Amino acid sequence: MPPEDMDIVLTKLPLRIGAYVPSDLLEEWFAPGTGMKPVSDAAIEAARAYGRRFECEFEYYPERMEGVFWKWVPAI
Repeated sequence: MPPEDMDIVLTKLPLRIGAYVPSDLLEEWFAPGTGMKPVSDAAIEAARAYGRRFECEFEYYPERMEGVFWKWVPAI
């Protein structure tokens, strides 16, 4: 599970600003022991579910080896 500080970050995350999390932390936080190369589907899905708790979107970018949480802005 992510540290409590991450809950605070996502709660206060301004619209259109991202919080970037490297692959190794995604695995450690969301699906320990499932393997990191590539990041497991279990970790990605758990990160998405975690983000939704804070009204955040989540996307994993394998080429950058990081995931990004952000708050979606309708109709920019």
